[in-house]
Amino acid sequence: MQMRRREFHGTDDEGRELFATLPVMQLAGVDPEGQPVLRTLNGVVDDGWLCFHGSPAGEKTTLIGQPVVVAVEETVARIPSYFMDPEKACPATTLFRSAQVHGVLQKLDEPVRKARVLQRLMEKLQPEGGYVPLDATSAGEPAGQNVSPMYRAAVKGILIAGLPLEAPQLTTKLKLAQNKKPEERVTMLEKLWGRGEPGDTRAIELIRDANPDTPTPMFLECVPGLRLHAWLPEHYATAAAAMLKPEYWNDVFSEDELRRAHLGATAWVGITDEKTHELIATARAISDGGKYAWVYDVCVRADHRRRGLGQHLMRVLLDHPRVRGCRVVRLGTRDAQSLYARYGFVNVASLPPRPYATTEMLLRR
Repeated sequence: MQMRRREFHGTDDEGRELFATLPVMQLAGVDPEGQPVLRTLNGVVDDGWLCFHGSPAGEKTTLIGQPVVVAVEETVARIPSYFMDPEKACPATTLFRSAQVHGVLQKLDEPVRKARVLQRLMEKLQPEGGYVPLDATSAGEPAGQNVSPMYRAAVKGILIAGLPLEAPQLTTKLKLAQNKKPEERVTMLEKLWGRGEPGDTRAIELIRDANPDTPTPMFLECVPGLRLHAWLPEHYATAAAAMLKPEYWNDVFSEDELRRAHLGATAWVGITDEKTHELIATARAISDGGKYAWVYDVCVRADHRRRGLGQHLMRVLLDHPRVRGCRVVRLGTRDAQSLYARYGFVNVASLPPRPYATTEMLLRR
């Protein structure tokens, strides 16, 4: 893949990560009769190779031994022209992440390798399980065992093909505003935060990661040496759960339940150490986007308390695109009333009663 803009190059590891995690990819080639072929694939990365399956008599089989290209791409954010200029159409663009690998498509015949590829495909498409593993190692057998008996005939009859994910055949392009001036990127981040479409908070963090020289926008200002995040990637959920488990309000919840609660939150913000990238503070909210939002699990790691980090968390969480438009925001606390009072929270008992009687009800599972 020809790269016109040097600043858009990504690393090989980033390209492999895209092939490993994005759900679908496109295979293009020309069959032996000179006819173009373009197909959508489900693929996995195995031992440094991009692999996929197919029928031994299908159209993809005609590409074995032929030069092909496989591409994967992800739209990060749509940037309208008026983000950067009030009149000109030229600044309109799309931010994206993409990778391509090209080479001669090879057939993989070794049964254990084929079973392992299919097992990885199942883990990608059906992570919840619910099936007998295909390869013997995944089934708990010692390494080097054959394919699980119930799948041996199926594995023998299926086509597994692949390409090595190695440079220079592997190329990665990340268009994340690298060609913009630092001050222009700050404007873009502020506009994304203000717009707040699905994915915009993630786009903010991807742009910051790709451009370390970008000044911190005002809405994400924090204590020097720490980074306030408008969005957090999935791998931080385990650290958040471990941090929160000892807190008094989580006495009945397991770490796994806390991890899933963060992954399912409408808004999840946090603070990390800029050097170690460790999570040191977290807060989340559940919101319907209009009537109500509920704030949960506001927590600062013990060795970083009394630095005002709770205030930074609450400021960005209450201004989060999915929270800022809610009429009522609720939370519960035993001893942090003074923190939340700074943002307008009041004791419900101090409010005038509603003109009708209600009963608060709870379903405990």
